Amino acid sequence: MNLRARLRTSPAVWTAPVWVGIVLFYFFHALHLEDPYEEVISGPLWAPQQVEQSLFYFYAFAYAITCGLAVWEGGRLKRDGVWGLAPGRSRYRVAAHTLAPVVGAGWLVLALPVVMRLVETRLVPTPQALMPMLMGMGLVVAWAVLGCALGHLTPRLISAPLSAVFVYYLITKTGQVEPVWLRHVSGASDTSLDFGEQYRPLTLLVPFLFTAAVAAAVAVWWLPASRAVRRSARAGAAVAAVVVMVLCANTASGWGYGDGPVSAGHASATCAGTAPRVCIADAGGAEDRLDQVRDEIVRSLATLRQAGVQVTVPTTVSDSLLTGRHKKPSTESAWWLPLSQQAGKNGPGMVGVRYGVLLTAVHFPCAFPSSIEPGQSVNWIVNHDAAMLWAATLIDADEPYLSLRRGEYGGSFQNPREVLAKVQERAGNAAELAPKQQNVWFQEEQRKACRLVQEATT
Repeated sequence: MNLRARLRTSPAVWTAPVWVGIVLFYFFHALHLEDPYEEVISGPLWAPQQVEQSLFYFYAFAYAITCGLAVWEGGRLKRDGVWGLAPGRSRYRVAAHTLAPVVGAGWLVLALPVVMRLVETRLVPTPQALMPMLMGMGLVVAWAVLGCALGHLTPRLISAPLSAVFVYYLITKTGQVEPVWLRHVSGASDTSLDFGEQYRPLTLLVPFLFTAAVAAAVAVWWLPASRAVRRSARAGAAVAAVVVMVLCANTASGWGYGDGPVSAGHASATCAGTAPRVCIADAGGAEDRLDQVRDEIVRSLATLRQAGVQVTVPTTVSDSLLTGRHKKPSTESAWWLPLSQQAGKNGPGMVGVRYGVLLTAVHFPCAFPSSIEPGQSVNWIVNHDAAMLWAATLIDADEPYLSLRRGEYGGSFQNPREVLAKVQERAGNAAELAPKQQNVWFQEEQRKACRLVQEATT
């Protein structure tokens, strides 16, 4: 049968309007339900992350449509007695020719949203970025083999639609049940990517091998050989499949929820200046504002130092977006701040950058509790927050600081307005003092806060 005739008779072609329509609907609806188009293109834009996000809704659908169509084609081969009519041709060749349009349909279900997302974001994918799609394409082939075999064993009018529904729910429901390893072997990635991250090979190899082992064992049943050879081959393939599946499950059992192996730090950055050298992520959404970001950092540090605040100028200030999901803590010489998040189009702007400098640069000579225990004295909060508010006002970062404290006061105090008013009053009074007196006040306020917190915790 030539290609034109095969395509004309394949259910993959005459059902194309249905599954292509579903792909388009989910792409424009689901992918932009939480993230509008304007927010998506404003960054951060990382090709592996965008590919992973665009595939999230389509893995299960691709496997389901492939299995259902393959069941139909497998049943047609059985009904027409095709293998018996062409004894000179390999059964594998006959199956491959028959399933080619089906596999192509499954591949398109995965490729279409990826292509549309890359066009939408104007990203050029790397080979590593496309690996999740290639993993899914490999599993499409496996599900086509399984579906074809099922079509030989069951009536296709019933099993074709039922198998598609079963596979869809099998893939989607494994992400909601225990044990956790089921999520990682299903073929629909349970691990999302952050900016600068890529999947490690094992993350994609485990789900592929888990399903491909079953498909390979099933394909051995079509082996054209003597009965004795077929029995031995089938037994060996079944044992091998079980071993591979157990090894895959054992490997994935060590992974947590959404915590498959990934590697971070692959995104590039652009840097400017020295002491501090400021680096911001390329395609993070704020790379065009690097000079402005550095000016804000330098100006804020200079203002704090001029006011007498003991601030150590870091050697580098880097964009925390570059570290992936595991954020690095700042040290005295190397700061990690959310520069792209703050200075990007969706962030608060330069006030957010100054606020990050405030929280990283201003230190107290003691530690403070991260939470307030019931019955614990909180007198130190007024002195601590008044000192911080005074420093925030110096660099015009008082609005985000007050916004943060309002939220925290509301959940900790019965009189949050009175506490906030007291903090603002103390900081406002300090701002009216002479510059040298303000520095003395700031240091005394720090000492008071430390003394009170030590009394509260002893």
